[in-house]
Amino acid sequence: MGSSCIDCRDDKTLPFEFKMAFQPIVDLNHRRVWGYEALVRGVNGESAFSILDQITEDIRYRFDQAARVMAIETAGALFTQRDLRLSINFMPNAVYEPTACIQKSLAAAKRANFPHRNLMFEFTENERMADPAHVQKIVETYRKLGFWTALDDFGAGYAGLGLLARLQPDLIKIDMELLRDIHLSKPKQVIVAGVVGMARALDIEVLAEGVENEQELTVLRAAGISLFQGYYFAKPALMALPDVTVLNRPVDIRNIKIG
Repeated sequence: MGSSCIDCRDDKTLPFEFKMAFQPIVDLNHRRVWGYEALVRGVNGESAFSILDQITEDIRYRFDQAARVMAIETAGALFTQRDLRLSINFMPNAVYEPTACIQKSLAAAKRANFPHRNLMFEFTENERMADPAHVQKIVETYRKLGFWTALDDFGAGYAGLGLLARLQPDLIKIDMELLRDIHLSKPKQVIVAGVVGMARALDIEVLAEGVENEQELTVLRAAGISLFQGYYFAKPALMALPDVTVLNRPVDIRNIKIG
């Protein structure tokens, strides 16, 4: 992969600091919080881009490892319910050997008493994959270890149906641009309905991300989607879990189910 697993023993500090923000994933069928996505932020809440823009090839692995560990350890301290899933973005091109490169994540989960079966690793179509066969090996390894895998930004980026067929993730997150104002677009409605049907046939969960209003939500629920993420429910909170609303009713994360 252009670098050796000597990097797996690289404990040098990064040239910048960062924190994590958490945004809920809501299961509307069961009216509960299903999990949270951990999102990279600057130390004062600056955008993910402000951090990602500083990543160079020589620190890509180091950052990827540090972000995973921070997400897991912070979630371990914040999550009061151990059935909540934690979704972590990762960089496929930073993983040299899947089994070796996951060890720090497993160690962090053990320290935080976080069930590793509730970890979900997201990879995005928007990152050009230098070696798709290697990414397939990562997904297969993670599945054997009991993790969930998710394909983010489905419907955008460098690959689409071909990547889905090859990787067979547990979950796909439909790209928010395909969902924006979907209530006003018949073509978008048809495409999303097709994605949902295809995913159901493949036994893959579908998540709609970036939902911002009730009109979008109504169309997406009618299409058969039950997992949602977006500002309509809650904005990300820095190093904390935000208050969540489900259909304008608050969700108590200490007692996840409503009613």
